[in-house]
Amino acid sequence: MNKQIIFNLPVKDLDKSKAFFSALGFSFNPKFSNESAAFMVIVDGSIHAMLTTEAFFKTLIDKPIVQAKEANEVVICLSCESREEVDRLIAKAVAAGGRTPHPPEDSGFMYDQGFEDLDGHLWNLVWSAPQA
Repeated sequence: MNKQIIFNLPVKDLDKSKAFFSALGFSFNPKFSNESAAFMVIVDGSIHAMLTTEAFFKTLIDKPIVQAKEANEVVICLSCESREEVDRLIAKAVAAGGRTPHPPEDSGFMYDQGFEDLDGHLWNLVWSAPQA
């Protein structure tokens, strides 16, 4: 088995979060999902997120859950194939109920913008020119 990145994110409403990320084009593997968690495929075979109810997430940790709408511990950054893909995914995130915390940043060789999901987790989408 190749190495994969799988990160866990606590969510308040699993069904709403699944609908949000489905609107962005991510899929879910029902084999590793149940009423407490949903295995989200970001990049098949390499990057995944386990969306978990807060109740289930609490069983994995011995500290309080950070409320991402109030404080952030991490920004999840995903590379995109083009500037257009960044803009397209941002538009889908906003249409599905997310928000953008800042305008796009264009450095010429790099273009990025972030969105906040329904639970306040921050995601940054970035495109870099091949020569960068």
